[in-house]
Amino acid sequence: MKLSGCLDSLFLREYPIFEDRIVACAAAGLDAVEFWLWRDKDLNRIERALGDTGLELSLFSTEPRSPIVDRATHQVFIDGLRESAGVAKRLGAPGLCVLVDDRGVGAGNEPRTDITKGQQRKAIVDALRVGAPIAADAGVTLLVEPLNSKLDHVGYFLDHTLEGLDIIEEVDHPSVRLLYDMYHSTMMGEWPAEVLGNRASLVGHVHVADVPGRHEPGSGTINWVTYMTTLKDLGYGGTVGLEYWPTNSTADTLAQARTLLESAEKIPGRGLRP
Repeated sequence: MKLSGCLDSLFLREYPIFEDRIVACAAAGLDAVEFWLWRDKDLNRIERALGDTGLELSLFSTEPRSPIVDRATHQVFIDGLRESAGVAKRLGAPGLCVLVDDRGVGAGNEPRTDITKGQQRKAIVDALRVGAPIAADAGVTLLVEPLNSKLDHVGYFLDHTLEGLDIIEEVDHPSVRLLYDMYHSTMMGEWPAEVLGNRASLVGHVHVADVPGRHEPGSGTINWVTYMTTLKDLGYGGTVGLEYWPTNSTADTLAQARTLLESAEKIPGRGLRP
């Protein structure tokens, strides 16, 4: 199991300097790192830290985070995607996270009323169809992430995994996949085996954090051995991103999380039921 540490949530207290967290993730035995935004970062220092540690960069977000539910923002999205894809190619990142909406991500908590849900859905598909060849040319995958609208991202359009997978199928391009976040999915009352079903091949990246609190695996109510065994049973063998806020020292919680998540690899065929 390849584990990727989110630099926007791990080692925040221990290492205020962003690039030092890359070194800390390497010391903790992780295989890769990821982060959210790139325009406010020193890319030269990140590139050096990745080279010095040998860690991979698994993903970061396209910028600007244009709400592609609104067709009026598509050119901004495409222009930003071209730049973001170039940065991803430079840093060796295979994935770019795409958030389809700005509701619940800083622009307000009310769902849109000026555009119908059907229009928003079609706008998302159209934007991704235009963006997919750009990503493919750079050798990267667009990772579309559903977010929970129950607590953290009230008003966000794409809040259910099933609709996310439907959109991926409709776009129908190998450079567009789902980012399946187990925290957000669980917050929406979903169970992995039910929402992924026979479509786990459409998942390009996975995020983990426990419920409640979005802290390290083992701090809440999720049965992680069952969850991770489910992923394995369904055929997912990609990277697992640790996007949680530690309740203790980051290094201690990472050791706990690694032991818990990796134990699922030793238990065959147990994860398909809650």
